[in-house]
Amino acid sequence: MKPRILLIDDDASLRRVTEYNLSSGGFHVLAAASGREGLALFRRHDPDLVITDVQLGDLNGLQILAAVKKESPLTPVLVITAFGSIELAVKAMQEGAFTFLAKPFDREALRLSCRKALELRQLHEQKQLLSGEINRLTGTEGMETANSAMAELLDTAKRAANSEANVLIAGESGTGKEVLARLVHQHSPRAQGPMVAVNCAAIPENLLESELFGHVKGAFTGAVRSRKGCFQSAAGGSLFLDEIGELRLDLQAKLLRAIQERVVTPVGADQPEAVDVRLIAASNRDLYAAIGQGTFREDLYYRLGVIVLPLPPLRERREDIPGLVGHFLLKLGAPAGVRFSPQALARLKIHPWPGNIRELQNIVERAVILRKGLFIEADDLQLAPLSQALGTKGIPEIPDEGLSLEAVERGLIVKALAKANGNRSEAARLLKIPRHVLIYRLEKFKI
Repeated sequence: MKPRILLIDDDASLRRVTEYNLSSGGFHVLAAASGREGLALFRRHDPDLVITDVQLGDLNGLQILAAVKKESPLTPVLVITAFGSIELAVKAMQEGAFTFLAKPFDREALRLSCRKALELRQLHEQKQLLSGEINRLTGTEGMETANSAMAELLDTAKRAANSEANVLIAGESGTGKEVLARLVHQHSPRAQGPMVAVNCAAIPENLLESELFGHVKGAFTGAVRSRKGCFQSAAGGSLFLDEIGELRLDLQAKLLRAIQERVVTPVGADQPEAVDVRLIAASNRDLYAAIGQGTFREDLYYRLGVIVLPLPPLRERREDIPGLVGHFLLKLGAPAGVRFSPQALARLKIHPWPGNIRELQNIVERAVILRKGLFIEADDLQLAPLSQALGTKGIPEIPDEGLSLEAVERGLIVKALAKANGNRSEAARLLKIPRHVLIYRLEKFKI
């Protein structure tokens, strides 16, 4: 397919000559005799390159340049004029022009400038595609939000990323804790290093120490060669320990030493090895409550949680659902034109989301597979009945004059704190929510 060039010039004879030269050079040319006509063609046809004269009857070339760059920053603009001056050339370049040619210009010089401009555009587009692919593969694509509390959390995460401080991400299963961990890594000075992720709950207890710290040959039956652990593999980068609350107490002690001394001792080794990693941990358990139960070390909690990021569940950021649906449609490779109807999106917004974002991806994938047409309707979602989704059992009636949901929630939190004599863990138990969720809401309501 030939590259499309939009040529805007009010000089009819020169426009025809330039159009012929470019067409014979292998380009498809759209020609306009005025600035307004040129912008109309630009918006209709989305050309690969714009060539505009500076002196036009209605608009000038610098106005055309500004309009194109505002609507399509990647589209290169080549400015030509019969009234060439250094000042005008500098101004055009400062405002984003690819290059500046004074009339009369050489035919080959114009073609060469066009080819170079199109090559630059292609490089910028490839860079964007590669960046998007990196984000897709690492899992950070879609980490955008319309929720103010979530936006503040992401801002905190990005600011914390610039430090070497350990980060603890708290949140329910399926809320995207590993996605947030990757965002922290990618915004850190260690972004060029590896990020190694370990699910502490998915590895058998007898193998977890070796997985974390490595082992030497002959350390145990089956250890036929020495093997690096995750701490060594993550050297110069970040180590993400998911479900950290599942670690045995003896491994918690060894992890604490690794954090404090920045050394690990492989299983069966006599000498410790220095390690250089940034730790990011996550848990869906209330670790503060686990400290009280004696299943998690308090000193390790404070070492891990220099920065604590409480990730809210999906039901507390429902305004993000449409954006997440669009993200999953792209990620799943849904056919062009497939989208959720307004009724389907409305139904998703009142679903209780016990499985959070992971559940939403599952629902989107199922709906794409089982859809009857381009529009995915509410009936295609196969969700629980509306009454069950709304969970109205045991909820008091709403008075005719209405009430404030935030006021009710805030009042319940204040009452729970009063009943618990200010003890946050006890208040969280009374409200049947994890402690980190209570802290998140205390901050939300400025209690």
